[in-house]
Amino acid sequence: MDTRNRSTLFEGLVVKIEQMEVRVGEKGWHVFQVVRHPGGVGVLPLHDDGTVTLIRQLRPAVGRRLLEIPAGRLDPGEDPAECGRRELTEETGLVAGSIRPLGFFYPSPGVFDEMLHLYLGTGLSQGDPHPEHYEEIETVRIPLEEALRMAADGGEILDAKTIVALLRAGRFAR
Repeated sequence: MDTRNRSTLFEGLVVKIEQMEVRVGEKGWHVFQVVRHPGGVGVLPLHDDGTVTLIRQLRPAVGRRLLEIPAGRLDPGEDPAECGRRELTEETGLVAGSIRPLGFFYPSPGVFDEMLHLYLGTGLSQGDPHPEHYEEIETVRIPLEEALRMAADGGEILDAKTIVALLRAGRFAR
């Protein structure tokens, strides 16, 4: 990709906004703005009885509480699987005996460079959660089939990483 005239428009606590000109084949040079994000990890905890643990928390960007898989931001140089284990325990108290990769995806590649890594956590044991000081998290344990229905119906589970993780994990549980 040919670029020129890169500049940083904003640098915040989590994201940076960069502007650049990109050569688009025969269409010439065009200005793009990209939100740079360090990436994240989400873990779908699947219990031996076929239930999953999701969390409900406030998402100020959309002004409501969403039902999601436990997830968090990658620290610089952090291994995604270790990040997933850390976030799972911090947010739910669950410890996974096994973490199986469910791949990665780009949630909004038209604007963000964020990459989300997904895992299926199994062999779960319960410990104590340690959420961040600003997090108010409710855990919700439901059958995997019900969570899949909630994701497919388009009204109850609206978070993209959760929908993708459930759809990808569904093949392992069936």
